[in-house]
Amino acid sequence: MKSILFFTEDIDFKLKEKGKIRQWIADAIKGEGFKRIGELSFILCSDAYLLEINKEYLNHDTYTDIVTFDSSEDEDTIAGDIFISVERIQENAQKFKVGERDELHRVIIHGVMHLCGYPDKKPADKAKMTAKEDEYLGKRNF
Repeated sequence: MKSILFFTEDIDFKLKEKGKIRQWIADAIKGEGFKRIGELSFILCSDAYLLEINKEYLNHDTYTDIVTFDSSEDEDTIAGDIFISVERIQENAQKFKVGERDELHRVIIHGVMHLCGYPDKKPADKAKMTAKEDEYLGKRNF
């Protein structure tokens, strides 16, 4: 679990319960049938920082809550970089009337599920992704 890393870029934000979040992520990845976790980095950042990532690498000139880059080299190993806008999480928590902690955890597991192979562009895929998010949020024991 030492390969699950958390960083911040251009924001002052302290992630609470890192050890528990790491274990929860690892359990979800194992639950999806993967045997190993390579380097998995979560970069918590501002809207502006993530917008630049979105523009530079995906040619999307829009704000988003998450961008996931898969760097897995083996089929049974998860690895990648997951960029999360803390500002977007805070705004979405208010919009959807949920706690910021729950919204952050939903977005974290959303990125993990992308790395596990779940797309979310089509309505049926989005529904499956939401079901997976709900499943793993329900399995949190902290």
